[in-house]
Amino acid sequence: MIVLFTDFGLHGPYTGQMKAVLHQMAPGIPAIDLFSDAPVGNPKASAYLLVAYAEWFPAGTVFLCVVDPGVGGTRPSVIVEADGRWYVGPGNGLFELIQRRAAKTLSWDIDWRPERLSASFHGRDLFAPVAAMLARGEPPPGRPRLDEADRRRDWPEDLAEIVYIDHFGNAMTGLRAARLPAGARLAAADRLLEAATTFSDRPPGTAFWYENSNGLAEIAVNQGRAGGELGLVIGSPVEIVL
Repeated sequence: MIVLFTDFGLHGPYTGQMKAVLHQMAPGIPAIDLFSDAPVGNPKASAYLLVAYAEWFPAGTVFLCVVDPGVGGTRPSVIVEADGRWYVGPGNGLFELIQRRAAKTLSWDIDWRPERLSASFHGRDLFAPVAAMLARGEPPPGRPRLDEADRRRDWPEDLAEIVYIDHFGNAMTGLRAARLPAGARLAAADRLLEAATTFSDRPPGTAFWYENSNGLAEIAVNQGRAGGELGLVIGSPVEIVL
């Protein structure tokens, strides 16, 4: 399958145009919309989100990833193979955590170019065709990468910030819950939050943190919206309190 991970939003033509390319070039291969609302123009926050969700997909999956504030600039266009999964997109750090946590990883520069490459929509004109090629079983259309312009080795192993706020107002952090000390509390937006297993463990209106279904520490309010009630946004800092 081909999995889309973008910051395009739910309105406008962009996702539809990319899926049209996939349908033409890789007919019969399902295209799954994973995220259309990844952190806008924020490859760093998106990297911690992508790595948490990618592991639920089988080897052979092709991830078409576009969080690309530098489109048309000097950032490279890359393919990454990590633990049997393929990732296509901008080399701006978006795949840093994928590469770092994989047991085996390889990467390529994308040398292939279409007849027409717009300056501002590489998702449609470059990345979608390459994703279709990989999904058809073709080899990467490029050379192995020889530099590390796409890497961000200074980024932390876990990101103590809000990286996503979902439809229900729950605020995901870039922290893996399993790596937090037992009994740890989280401080965010001048609130000290105790851990819980699930929503019903706390009275209605109570804010807390818990391990979400993808292993991330997530801040929530039982029967409420943590993002709005606590004033959390993408990038809001989170502190681990012992």
